[in-house]
Amino acid sequence: MSNIHIETDYLIVGSGAVGMAFADVLLDETDANIVIVDKYPKPGGHWNVAYPFVNLHQPSAYYGVSSLELSKGRLDQVGLNKGLNDLASGAEVSAYFDEVMRHKFLSSGRVQYFPMCNYTGDGQFQSMTTGQGYSASVKRKTVDATFLQTTVPSTHTPTFSIAPELKFIPLNDLVRQTAPPAGYTVIGGGKTGIDACLWLLEQKVDPDHIRWIMPRDAWLLDRRNTQTSPEFFVDSVGAQALQMEAIVASESITDLFDRLEDAGVLLRIDRDVRPKMFHGATVSQMELKELRRIKNVVRMGRVQRLEKDQIVFEEGTLPTGPDELHVDCSASAITNARIEPVFQGDRIVPQTVRSYQPVFSAAFVAHIEATYDQEEEKNSICGVVPLPNHDTDWIRMFSAFMINQYTWSQHPEISSWLLANRLDGFSTLIQSADKNDEEKQAIIARIRGNAIAAVTKLNEYMSELD
Repeated sequence: MSNIHIETDYLIVGSGAVGMAFADVLLDETDANIVIVDKYPKPGGHWNVAYPFVNLHQPSAYYGVSSLELSKGRLDQVGLNKGLNDLASGAEVSAYFDEVMRHKFLSSGRVQYFPMCNYTGDGQFQSMTTGQGYSASVKRKTVDATFLQTTVPSTHTPTFSIAPELKFIPLNDLVRQTAPPAGYTVIGGGKTGIDACLWLLEQKVDPDHIRWIMPRDAWLLDRRNTQTSPEFFVDSVGAQALQMEAIVASESITDLFDRLEDAGVLLRIDRDVRPKMFHGATVSQMELKELRRIKNVVRMGRVQRLEKDQIVFEEGTLPTGPDELHVDCSASAITNARIEPVFQGDRIVPQTVRSYQPVFSAAFVAHIEATYDQEEEKNSICGVVPLPNHDTDWIRMFSAFMINQYTWSQHPEISSWLLANRLDGFSTLIQSADKNDEEKQAIIARIRGNAIAAVTKLNEYMSELD
């Protein structure tokens, strides 16, 4: 079977959130033709295989593509997110991306979509259902929208061995259980582990029947400080001001995190345990209260192996058995921490250019591609904000975020684009402040007044870390 030859201006590998956000801006701001290749049967990337009860951790207003609102524009009235902007469910996100693909991308006549295809490089890909091969001639750029390597529990291979006698499942299978086990052992302290514990508690599982294996405690973000609607201005923009002030006033790295916690910027589940991890996970205060009901939290390092009668950790062992249900939440959402230039000749590698927001970042990178010509200038505008892992990575991340914000402020065209782009809730929120509102203007002044000193202090801390 000979390859089918196709021509396109841009070849986007991956129709997950990053690829979709990039294509959306490219479609609106250029006349380019686009080919999108993906291994999944529908757009949305890892949302195709996400666990059934997954929700976004940040407001829906921050997610999706620039041209179509995902949020329903309302506050949740029930549940642990009550009183805050709505969080789309996994099913809603999947349906949303399917709508964008069918009713915007494909109907434009400028997008060709090849699902269920393996991309092998150099414009070559092959259908997993027919075996048909394709060869794409790319006139402008190939966009690697899979670079961040998102993983989910259902596709994750644990790093430890599991005895066949034990009940061990990915988080996806938790809803398929038909009989209660003797107890639940949740393995993983990140966002997925949080979701597993909250779901079990919502199902009325006794918290004393949950054993939570947490190799590292994490600093968490208060979701109230991430809200995009004007009524949360003091919370969201105020948190930015508090961060600046905490940085400037701090006398050491430890003191900085103490101040961030005192200001309500960072949270932790156990006030007696110093976190060593930061992945940017958000929780509501109600969720935090629920998580604190679980008292059997195991802090013995990473799991080495699950034997038929014990769990072996880096720092000891604990008994287990075939009547215990072991739930794997050890997958990292994004596994590729490597940083590369975003623009590389005929290749574009979208990465985070703003903290916590890979989707906004992809849209922004697409706009820079559509608007600017010189690669050096493009890369200077799109400085990569490193993905955090260890607690002190917050310092590098926030410093890079502030540098990018300053760089963008020097380009009036970028400032105008940010205000018009729905994925950038921060700029819009700042702009919404009435000039006569003394409280809001004072918060903005606190941010601007501390920015330079904050960057200087963060540079000192980064030198200390290095």
